[in-house]
Amino acid sequence: MIHKLEMFLAVAKEEHFGRAAETLGITQPTLSTGIRQLEEMLGVQLIFRGHRYGGLTPEGQRALVWARQLVSDARTFREEMRAAHHGLSGHVRLAVIPTALTWAAALSARFAEAHPNVRFTILSRTSAEILGMLENLDVDAGLSYLDNEPLGRVVTVPIYRERYVLVCRADSDLAARDRVGWVDLAGRRLCLLTPDMQNRRIINQNFMDAGLTPDAQVESNSTLVLAAHVRQGDWLTILPSEMAEVLTAGGDLCTRPMEGQTATHTVGLVAPYREPHTPVLAALLAEAERLGSGLDSVASTA
Repeated sequence: MIHKLEMFLAVAKEEHFGRAAETLGITQPTLSTGIRQLEEMLGVQLIFRGHRYGGLTPEGQRALVWARQLVSDARTFREEMRAAHHGLSGHVRLAVIPTALTWAAALSARFAEAHPNVRFTILSRTSAEILGMLENLDVDAGLSYLDNEPLGRVVTVPIYRERYVLVCRADSDLAARDRVGWVDLAGRRLCLLTPDMQNRRIINQNFMDAGLTPDAQVESNSTLVLAAHVRQGDWLTILPSEMAEVLTAGGDLCTRPMEGQTATHTVGLVAPYREPHTPVLAALLAEAERLGSGLDSVASTA
């Protein structure tokens, strides 16, 4: 049953039998047979199909919710039994907004030091993509904004508050200033994250609050690309202070605080709300609490 439910989840996610079979490492006929057997077991049709995938039936939509819960419970059960026999081990899949990758490294490094038998896969994704991956069981947890988008039924652990700095070349005229205002960037060559990034939407709001419309000549979903452009010439970018510190190491770039920031935004660990968590995820949530202990916040349920 669990194996067939995983097949069903893969088809619902990929919306294509061939791609779903590929992600599962099985043939398409095997997948189709598994779905038909699941439908026979449940006594309902789950998927509209003719020559191709046609979407979920109303019964399939309801089954999708239960399938996610049952598959998640089965994985938790396996992890619990493995931890009881072998100690804490396994694989954590973590999706992270690009500007929080340095914090993801800090979290995984601290966790790995305490639990050396746990492996990590860390993926860079937008905040919206992270929520979708959590829902689809594609990742175990995410590192994302906690106060800007509806998060759904999740457990959150605040880790840090984002503050923005200007990144410029050390020989830029703005490098001589103690602080830089948003209005000071009018007419400057900007390179910023792409508009689908929550970080970019926050930066846009700061510009608009200062009466400006940001006009980035270069956009990228990679902070490394932004820093590389600043190194190449008279470009400027705006990044969270922790990420900027990593990217400006070496002396040719520098950072200056942005004044007049309209709000700070909290970033933290996001995990599906469930009891119990797998032993590995429970330990990761505890480690995130220790990492974010400087904040006057505790884990909360949204």
